[in-house]
Amino acid sequence: MKLSAEEMLNKFSKNTSHAFEVKRIAMMIFDEADQKLHDMSSKERQYLSAASLLHDIGYFIEEKSHNKHSMKMIIENGLEGFDDRDTKIIGCICRYHRGGLPDKNEHEVYSTFEKKDRKTVKRLGGILKLADGLGKGDFNLIEKIKINYDKKNKIAELILTGENPLYKPDISAAIRKRDLFEIGFKCQSVLKFSD
Repeated sequence: MKLSAEEMLNKFSKNTSHAFEVKRIAMMIFDEADQKLHDMSSKERQYLSAASLLHDIGYFIEEKSHNKHSMKMIIENGLEGFDDRDTKIIGCICRYHRGGLPDKNEHEVYSTFEKKDRKTVKRLGGILKLADGLGKGDFNLIEKIKINYDKKNKIAELILTGENPLYKPDISAAIRKRDLFEIGFKCQSVLKFSD
């Protein structure tokens, strides 16, 4: 019997709070990107939601290459509510939340997708990668995310509103992890706190 994303998270992870924080942040970024950068479907939102919860379950096997282990575990176990193709997409989104970028010539599962699905993996993987960087450390420090998009120059400005206006959390991890977001949405990105 296939497990839901939440059941799989509970089965393979001792600490689920990071996963739920990453999901919360990823959903904020998705909703803004859907409105400002590129229309996305409710199915893609479901993919991202599941991937956000499961991106770190590979730690169950080992820390090194945990992203690849997460992908393998998701594909091998399957996910309730998703067919095999959907499950592979979710697995790949998890796979690219850290480390190397998607490569259709090098990465076996990713190479099996049609162009449309590869774009989905890049966009959602980019959102997850950013959310993972913003979800490090203390929780609930980012209350809101707004995207301003300069269409002419293709610059997405992600404006973060913190829970406490006097305290700005460290976002250096997210800044280092924005490469896939920029590839997926074909833009440059800037992360900053609201004034």
